Amino acid sequence: MTGTNSWILGRDPAWIVDPGPAVETHIEALCGELERRGGLAGIALTHDHADHSAAVPALQRHFTGVMLAAARAGADAVMSEGSVFGPLTAVGTPGHALDHVAFVYGEVGLTGDAVLGQGSVFIYPDEGALAGYLDALARLRELRLSLLCPGHGPVIRDPAGKLEEYIAHRLDRERRVLAALAAGSRSVQELLDDVWEDAPPALRPAAAVTLAAHLDKLDDEGRLPDGVERPRGWA
Repeated sequence: MTGTNSWILGRDPAWIVDPGPAVETHIEALCGELERRGGLAGIALTHDHADHSAAVPALQRHFTGVMLAAARAGADAVMSEGSVFGPLTAVGTPGHALDHVAFVYGEVGLTGDAVLGQGSVFIYPDEGALAGYLDALARLRELRLSLLCPGHGPVIRDPAGKLEEYIAHRLDRERRVLAALAAGSRSVQELLDDVWEDAPPALRPAAAVTLAAHLDKLDDEGRLPDGVERPRGWA
């Protein structure tokens, strides 16, 4: 995983999406660029994970009176599907986090951890998370954006292709989970071995989280057999 991308948009004044971690050199670089662009109009968060949000207090101290937009309670502007914050329009993108949204800026999508420049993301097993995530990917595809700016990794210059890839990847994992269940796999270990055999040991815990989301979706749809073990820690 690469570091977190912070996106500065426009000028006189500028806007920022995901100011990132509370790293002094990073914050100094952000403040310097924002000053060069004529100040800061507002801060938007795709979600509240610390690697995306921890720099917010430092920016608000440097640029006093700047509003924060996020999908969580307590933000100055609480965002949901279709909410507008300056030049940004929110697109609900549940899945990776309970409070995840993407932002559209003209023909550019700022996707946080919903779509990455490299690799895939784990899905937090909240109620309806995986179904909602697949729906969000389809809605982003329908916007026919020209560029995606992800939370990690390089800019995506073929949004339609990347979104098709992401949807196909999730559906393929689902197909493989169903095949493993049909073959008799019931334990977490068996399902991870059958479906996430490509995951290195360090990523097995994240794979188990995503497995829980897949099992939830199948259960909601009445397609989960009896006796399937659920990953520990996910009710």
